[in-house]
Amino acid sequence: MIESHRLYLAGAPGGERLRLPHVDLSNAVLEGVNLADADLTGGRFQGAVLSGANLSGAVLFGADLRDADLRGADLSRGDLRGACLRGANLAKANLGGCDLREGLIAFQDSLGFRIQRPEGPGGGLGHAVFAGAELSGVKLAGGLTATDLGDANLSGAVLQGARLNNAILNGADLTGADVAGADFAGAQMRRTAVARVNLGSAGLQDVDLSELLRAPPPIFYIDDVPLDDLIDRHEAFCVSNGASGAPLRADLVDFRPLGSLKGRRLSGLCAPNSIFFGMDLQGAQLQGADLSGADLRGANLTGADLRGAKLTAGQMTRVILRDAQLGPLVLGPGRMMRTDLCGATLRGADLRYADASRARLLEVDLSGARLDGCRLIDAEMEA
Repeated sequence: MIESHRLYLAGAPGGERLRLPHVDLSNAVLEGVNLADADLTGGRFQGAVLSGANLSGAVLFGADLRDADLRGADLSRGDLRGACLRGANLAKANLGGCDLREGLIAFQDSLGFRIQRPEGPGGGLGHAVFAGAELSGVKLAGGLTATDLGDANLSGAVLQGARLNNAILNGADLTGADVAGADFAGAQMRRTAVARVNLGSAGLQDVDLSELLRAPPPIFYIDDVPLDDLIDRHEAFCVSNGASGAPLRADLVDFRPLGSLKGRRLSGLCAPNSIFFGMDLQGAQLQGADLSGADLRGANLTGADLRGAKLTAGQMTRVILRDAQLGPLVLGPGRMMRTDLCGATLRGADLRYADASRARLLEVDLSGARLDGCRLIDAEMEA
């Protein structure tokens, strides 16, 4: 049946869409299987291994996925209304555009209609692990009590009336999400991005809001000088080799009002603990820059030159460093400054084809990072 479905997806003769409503595949090993667009309505997948599986566009309405291993699975555009994901592990899974609202399946028999419910205690999405998951545009109205959504991308998600009591949302991106009537009581929301989110319509009892990453101001000033003017001066300093302009020191500065620093020449920029969340820094020249402790989550640094940069303890979840230069900065004969990423968080980062030769990568969290083609010659890493 899976082979016939593969032919169906390829548009080859003899193919047929897989339809297995109410199938029992509990504890089955289906790692990496391609079930895109399959009809698995009401299926039982409790404890099944579906890590890396392709379930994009699949119909899993009312499915029982309790305690299933769905790490890195593709569930984008899937219909999971009424599905039970209690205790499931969806770390790094893609649920973009997925429908996770509540729903019920009814059967008719000699006694009339009866409702299908998962056997055993609990239902819904409680205690599931969505750490680092792609949930942009997801539709959710059920309960996520004590659910781990740390570093998840929930931008544009529809969370109207969702119950997120005691959920872990540290580092999550809620940009533009609809949270009307959602209950966040007791949730952890350190560094949660909430730009364009109306939190006034949500329940926030016992929630610490002091570390929320809110929308940036239209213009950021340092000593009454607009930040964009200071960036221009710093770039002029770099281009003229110090003959004009002035270097910029910008501790704890929010660079987001600038929108983009794509292709800018900003060598030696000193901006520790500053915010570059989601910014476009493609091709930026940041040789020798001090970006220690900076928030670079979701930033695009494709092709950027970061030789000799200091990125220690940086928040770099889902950062794009494809083709970036992270090798040593040569200072002269027998002298070089290595790029330092010690203690940085690079969960889900894209480091494909980057050059990280001789870089310092001690105590770095690289879980879920893409390292295809990344050069790590003589890099300093844990064994």
